[in-house]
Amino acid sequence: QVQLVESGGGLVQAGGSLRLSCAASGLPFSTYAMGWFRQAPGKEREILAAISWSGGSTYYRDSVKGRFTISRDNAKNTVYLQMNSLKPEDTAVYYCAARPTYGRPEYGTNWDYWGQGTQVTVSS
Repeated sequence: QVQLVESGGGLVQAGGSLRLSCAASGLPFSTYAMGWFRQAPGKEREILAAISWSGGSTYYRDSVKGRFTISRDNAKNTVYLQMNSLKPEDTAVYYCAARPTYGRPEYGTNWDYWGQGTQVTVSS
């Protein structure tokens, strides 16, 4: 049974930082691409960042480039999202996802496994 469990969300002031973690189990983590998504109320789920199995390839949405960093620790079966310079518009539920291939992360939300999400709220 595959499980992805996000943690690290919370309430932060604008300009602050948070680091999200996603612990994976039940899948060969070191061979899977991982992604971070978010969904704000009334909006579609959007991809923020993705990382290949080795960490050698990464993708970032334009709106988070230079502020967010995705990384992974295959020994710990964990992927991270470091979020700096947070803005009120970053408020959303953040999800991690996994799939066997890195592919073209900028297209679609067709990932095989999803976490339950963690709330991030940025106050102005």
